Amino acid sequence: MLSQCRVMPDTLRPRPVPGLGCNAIGQEEEELVLDVLRRKEPFRYYGLNPDSPPPMAAILEKEMCAYIGTDYALAVSSGTAALEIAYAAIGLGPGDEVIVPAWSWVSCFTAIVRVGARPVLCEIDDTLNFDPAEIARLVTPRTKAVSVIHYQGVAAEMDLIQKEAHRRGLFVVEDCAQSIGTTYRGRQIGTWSDVAIYSFQYNKVATCGEGGMVVTRDQRIYERAVRYHDLGNYRPFHEAVVPSREKPFAGGQFRLSEISSAVALAQVRKVDAIKAHCRSVQARVLAKIEGLAGLNLRRIPDSDGDFGFEIYLMFGNLDHVAPFHAKLDALNVNCGARTGTYPQYNRDYVKTGLLHHPAVSPFKDFKEWPDEGYRAEDFPRTEDLTKRYVALPIGWLYTAEDADYIGDSIVAVHAEVCR
Repeated sequence: MLSQCRVMPDTLRPRPVPGLGCNAIGQEEEELVLDVLRRKEPFRYYGLNPDSPPPMAAILEKEMCAYIGTDYALAVSSGTAALEIAYAAIGLGPGDEVIVPAWSWVSCFTAIVRVGARPVLCEIDDTLNFDPAEIARLVTPRTKAVSVIHYQGVAAEMDLIQKEAHRRGLFVVEDCAQSIGTTYRGRQIGTWSDVAIYSFQYNKVATCGEGGMVVTRDQRIYERAVRYHDLGNYRPFHEAVVPSREKPFAGGQFRLSEISSAVALAQVRKVDAIKAHCRSVQARVLAKIEGLAGLNLRRIPDSDGDFGFEIYLMFGNLDHVAPFHAKLDALNVNCGARTGTYPQYNRDYVKTGLLHHPAVSPFKDFKEWPDEGYRAEDFPRTEDLTKRYVALPIGWLYTAEDADYIGDSIVAVHAEVCR
């Protein structure tokens, strides 16, 4: 059987071009950007006509609300900025704690400490997402929120997380940076929480190079987010959306330009097409590899809502991971033993516990550092799970032939490595 399914070197296909929204950029983005340039109004709040503010960011916000099914959206300069704004909007500050997965992107940790609060790291489960049971284990009188990352297009178990958090009076923050278009139980992610964020960074499903979005159904959170992102201002545009009820406070500058908004708008309109394509390619690969002994897949709580842009091969035998990855890579199959996400406790800024000034670190009062809860040995499940997979990305430019080749390659490598 091995000789029949082995992919021989002389049949190597070129590597398919990875990437999602970046590879879908085309005439639609060009036309909207040119519209901004022809109007000579690249700033969102005012331009040449004082009676008619530039429309692009406003249209983007309106269409995001309609797409995900929420009430308020705020376009901002990045997904990282969106997280910081969301935390500020719910009132996080010194002395507060946020439960967040240890397996997460840099911003998931740093946005919390930038508002003065302390990240409390939790284990992931076999979905590679937030384990709902961790809330009961880690909650303290200082806990104010849980931050849920929908990792690589797969929704966390939001019904369980929402129930556990809200019955304890905690805010739920959804980090949808990687997963616009993903649904859970027939409902868009980003609508299960008090406030949610999205990213339009280059590697994301929809991109404008760098950008983000804060969404909520809560008027107070919306106003506070607006003020925090625009130097404390609450301009007439937003006053028309939600009349101001908050006292002004100092904020930062995290506005999104009209040019970036134009690109993001065209991209958001393409999300469903990108998702349909990725799911089609993914299904074709999965049909090829179904039933391979010793090879499992990442658990997906709602397979109907999975975006489909990555396949995680999970190995019962750790010794199979490295050779499986190496052999797939040699066959020009894009794959990785890890993605851009790493355990927070292995990052230098966590190991030092420092911010730009020692006095503002939420860890400054710890006698020893790193303390319990910030070391690799404190997260045995996360350590184990994140060493057991090989990840295969699926991109906008992948073809049916690419899918068949990837599936056949996995079968061939499995026969060699897992025999």
